[in-house]
Amino acid sequence: MGDDWLSRRARAAEQAVPGGFDLSECVREPIHLLGGVQSYGTLLAVDAATGLVDTAAANTGPLLGVPAEDLVGGPVTRVVGPDDWQEALEATSGADAPSAALPVTAGTGSSRGTFDLSVHRSGELLVLEFEPRDERQAFLFSGFYQGVRRALARLRSASTVTDGCRTAVKEIRSLTGFDRVVAYRFDGPDGPGEVVAEEVTEAWEPWLGLWFPATDIPPQARRLYQDNWIRVITDVDDPTVRLHPQVRQSTGRPLDLSGAALRTVSEFHLEYLRNIRVRSSMSVSVMREGRLWGLIACHGADPKVLAPEVRSACELFGAAFSLQLAAIEERERADGFARSGARAGTVAELLDADVEASLLRHEEAFRGLTNADGVALARSGRLVTAGLPLPDRLASELSRRAALMTPGTVWATDRLPELLADTDTDTGADADSHSPSDREVERGPIAEPDGVAGLLMVSLGRSGEFLAWTRAERPMPREWAADPASPVRVGPRGERLTPRGSGAVFRSVMRGRSLPWTAQDQSAALEMWRLLTGLVLRHANELGRLNDELRMINVDLDSFAHAAAHDLKEPLRGISNAATFTLEDAADGLDATSVRRLETMQRLAGRMDELLNSLLHYARLGRGGVQRTDVPLDDVVDAALEVAGPRLADEHVTVLRPATLGRVRADPDRLYEILVNLLVNAAKYAADRPDRTVEIAVATVPTQDGPGREQAVLVRDNGIGIPPGRQSEVFDLFRRLHGPAEYGGGTGVGLAVVKRIVERHGGRIWLESEPGQGASFYFTLGDPGPAASGSA
Repeated sequence: MGDDWLSRRARAAEQAVPGGFDLSECVREPIHLLGGVQSYGTLLAVDAATGLVDTAAANTGPLLGVPAEDLVGGPVTRVVGPDDWQEALEATSGADAPSAALPVTAGTGSSRGTFDLSVHRSGELLVLEFEPRDERQAFLFSGFYQGVRRALARLRSASTVTDGCRTAVKEIRSLTGFDRVVAYRFDGPDGPGEVVAEEVTEAWEPWLGLWFPATDIPPQARRLYQDNWIRVITDVDDPTVRLHPQVRQSTGRPLDLSGAALRTVSEFHLEYLRNIRVRSSMSVSVMREGRLWGLIACHGADPKVLAPEVRSACELFGAAFSLQLAAIEERERADGFARSGARAGTVAELLDADVEASLLRHEEAFRGLTNADGVALARSGRLVTAGLPLPDRLASELSRRAALMTPGTVWATDRLPELLADTDTDTGADADSHSPSDREVERGPIAEPDGVAGLLMVSLGRSGEFLAWTRAERPMPREWAADPASPVRVGPRGERLTPRGSGAVFRSVMRGRSLPWTAQDQSAALEMWRLLTGLVLRHANELGRLNDELRMINVDLDSFAHAAAHDLKEPLRGISNAATFTLEDAADGLDATSVRRLETMQRLAGRMDELLNSLLHYARLGRGGVQRTDVPLDDVVDAALEVAGPRLADEHVTVLRPATLGRVRADPDRLYEILVNLLVNAAKYAADRPDRTVEIAVATVPTQDGPGREQAVLVRDNGIGIPPGRQSEVFDLFRRLHGPAEYGGGTGVGLAVVKRIVERHGGRIWLESEPGQGASFYFTLGDPGPAASGSA
């Protein structure tokens, strides 16, 4: 199950240790607030504004000549010259000022001497760290600079990550003289670490290739390694010098020593070092893109005090090593991009307008592009896969993740089960297949995500579209420096982290991992995105051109309908007036036939006026926008019943509705128009029966083009019904299924208007009906659709 499984297993083992040891205490320990320093130096925390000492180490008496109790509250210039204090202030001034180091003469009386002074800011305080300086070392460091330059030159010549690590450990050991120096690479930000390079004396057992559990370096320690390039422990048995006062009066907490070189070390870590027979140590952080990539860890069999020049050189070397790693990885990425570009171009040529179908036809070529076991494309609401199946749950998670990514962003993992293990409640059911004495742990099979262990994905758009390659699980053997199933033992000094007892190697097989994705694989995915985007954009441009033409046609049609309806009303009004005046002025002189013809002309003019008004209204619906707002559906129904209610009452139709209909996102005026039309229709076409009803409700219905569900507003009557073969006609403009005077008359525009309003919302409308059984009209309001709740 990967390292997440191991960490859960480790925590369970830790809690089972006699005496109640719980590593969570180590994880929670505030290692930057331990309230002490190593005794070979001393420390003062001084208010930068006033120059008054806020906190002092308890050994300032023997080292600086003034006891800590006397220093606190007084001026720092009692032990540091005014010029040196001013230089310290200036060296650390400005936002995000780095730490500074300078030689000073400090102290009083017989304790006055030469010190290496390290200075850094901690909030409003200036933290001064004093280390006694041996002037005899000045000669030793006279040629030190040239040695560092040669070491850096050798590092720059490294062409691979492995070569860089080998060079780094060799040069650091040469600079410091430690007995063992290893390059330790983390397997992920919270994972275990592997020794990838080593320089060690013959008397010490080799660690090259060994893995160490993630619990060895808890999260808060990793955070400090990110903030501080170097960490030195001169002697694991050094008596910690406490600070005075232990708790600062202004904060109620101990002094924050995150940036202090002299900061004391957690007893958990000291016991750890004692157990592996290490007396002194140094760690140099290796960073990659602002995150902790690994450590250069140094161990000594005897106490070792490193002069500031050595520490500075190692810190500089760590920074240079980090930059060299970045350069190597960038070069590998560039080389991979060049090699993969041609291959991606060849594969892209296999695509045609139907991207999904062509991917399925040539799925072997697509999988071969990254040596994958499967390929998946999610686009335009469709998901196509080939090769290794992609579970629905995983496809949904990938779509969610892709929607949060910038299009063209590549995301890769070779340990997918660990990322999906949030709900995993593993309790050790996949027990070891051998007894502990076999020195081997075989991990049980993973249940999720159905064989997919590696994933390489590129986001295609903010709507959750993606192109992905998948790899199946590849079990990976590992050799551990400790049994991952039992990483803690009670040590001779009490309940402390004591996971190492001997040089025995514990072998295990890591599950839930795939072969890692190379820089070339990721470059191929990025190039494929670029080529695929170009192909899609070409089709999109053509579609856009056609849409522009269609939009212009629609605008022309709307303008024509509006102009026709408006301009035709004037001559029509003249015809109607002429007929009316003729009847009024010559009524006595006209025969019955002429009168009847003039009255017919009046009636037809009135009918034509109604049709033109309807056409004008219909045209306006195409020109105006939809102004959505969050409205209670009950309020809109109440307003619609004020108009349609009397008509329903005249036809003795009873309105049925639930206690509440919920809320919708819609244009309230247009929604009101929909409901008025549907309710008036229910009144018009009520059946000749005593129990005439119309029901208003909200129904959960299947989506139009998928297996999902959506909410629709329902208006159902028990009227005369509509034959199945003629149901689509009722939404046509000026189409009535009955004569002009039947069932209350009308222009045949009402349902056409309803359909257009619904479509302007991005929704759909349909009906279900049988003759004599009434009609059920359903409509949705697009995205966002009805937020109403209820069912029918």
